[in-house]
Amino acid sequence: MSIVKPEAEWQHLVSHVQSIIPEAFASNGNPLNLKCGEWRNPGNGKLFLSPVDGSPLGYYPMLDLESGKKAAQAAKQEFAAWSKTDLDTRKSRVSACLDELKKHQELLAYLLVWEIGKPFQQAMVSVERCISGVQWYIDNIEVMLHGRARKPLGLISNIASWNYPMSVLFHATLVQALAGNSVIAKTPSDGGLFTLTLAFALGRRAGLPLSLISGSGGELSEALVRNENVDCLAFVGGKSNGRDIAAAFYDRNKRYMLEMEGLNAYGVWNFSQWDTLAAQLKKGYEYGKQRCTAYPRFVVQRSLVPDFLDTYLSVVKTLTFGHPLLVENADDAPPKLDFGPVINSRKVGELQVMLSDAIAHGAVCIYQGKLEESRFLPGQDISAYFAPRAIMNLPRKAKLYQNEPFGPIDSIVVVDTPEELVEEMNISNGSLVCSVATDDESFVKRIAPELRGFKIGHNTVRSRGDKDEIFGGVGQSWKGCFVGGKYLVESVTVGMPGERLHGNFPDYTLLPEVR
Repeated sequence: MSIVKPEAEWQHLVSHVQSIIPEAFASNGNPLNLKCGEWRNPGNGKLFLSPVDGSPLGYYPMLDLESGKKAAQAAKQEFAAWSKTDLDTRKSRVSACLDELKKHQELLAYLLVWEIGKPFQQAMVSVERCISGVQWYIDNIEVMLHGRARKPLGLISNIASWNYPMSVLFHATLVQALAGNSVIAKTPSDGGLFTLTLAFALGRRAGLPLSLISGSGGELSEALVRNENVDCLAFVGGKSNGRDIAAAFYDRNKRYMLEMEGLNAYGVWNFSQWDTLAAQLKKGYEYGKQRCTAYPRFVVQRSLVPDFLDTYLSVVKTLTFGHPLLVENADDAPPKLDFGPVINSRKVGELQVMLSDAIAHGAVCIYQGKLEESRFLPGQDISAYFAPRAIMNLPRKAKLYQNEPFGPIDSIVVVDTPEELVEEMNISNGSLVCSVATDDESFVKRIAPELRGFKIGHNTVRSRGDKDEIFGGVGQSWKGCFVGGKYLVESVTVGMPGERLHGNFPDYTLLPEVR
């Protein structure tokens, strides 16, 4: 009979966290907010359920607007002293935080499994990427500050989605602090509460000016977005919220980096390297495609459809998914699954609605995976699990035609001409990544200027990237400064008067070398 190892059980893990950072928890065992320089204010408790099995993990300490404003004001007040702290001291303190993260890497990974459903090995990679990425900035920060000529900007506000709390959100906050800024972040509303509480507590102990608060985005918008104390906003989330934020910044002299979803497409034209594509398809299903750089849309030349489907179906039939901590014996390592649950049962409902809408309008489901009982505990809640699906003949009136599912649903679109290929790959008016599988390199070079993706791959997928690799978006997928390497540092510092930041601004022309 399959089990969850005692040391991987939630109560064991959270007790361990509480023993490491007791100051971050109220007497009832629930996390507090990190505001005004200390852990305080339990807020209004919001129940937090695990996507893994529906079990309660604890309560979000939800703040109201006035408390959020006070937190932002206090965070801004920390900037004056921190900005005068010399770079060597800042490097030393961020390094001390990384040392603590390394000590607790496995614990952080297990927390991620329970909180956002990410398989253990993938969670370990997320934590390691945070650590190694920030270490790279420590090693290179002086060059990026141009010999310390660049100055800190102020208070940086961070609002991010739940899927990468360590390698995106916490990574960004550490680099922002390293550059001399004070930082405030909102805990993602759907996951990452305990993971980020531990990470921010370790950062605060290291002497970094970090604040972490919880609350609804709508409630805290005036505190974290439209607030005179906030000098820059880093946002990762959906288009609807991103558009509202972009509108709020339209006529304000304030920095912003707004990363929003786009429908990333993989085009297939005059292609024969199917084994190479198969490996990419397999890796592309990591974490159930709950990534901003996932490829849920495949645009395929009609004559290649049989070969593509033969390759594609052979891959999706081998995908493994289920309870991410289920093992046969207590000595076994966590299973190497492709994905576990999606973020919650509400997301399953959204995916079902999108799929039903597509089929009702004429789409054909060519593959439907099944949840296998052997990959779950007897009687456990599986309401957050969704088996992979693939559809063809997707009509334009279907919601999936122009919208990213952010889950394990793929759409396959058949085209006859290069013009149709480009049109169907550009359907969402901008994306973060796109790729073309073709044996003809000149074909990629010819159509690349027409593709509305920020990063364009040839016979390979593109990703957010690490360290010095630039990241941004085209069209509706991104607004504001680009990030990555020196661009991330430049986005949160001030250089020469009148300098021009690289970014997706209304009057900015995207340079080929940037793409």
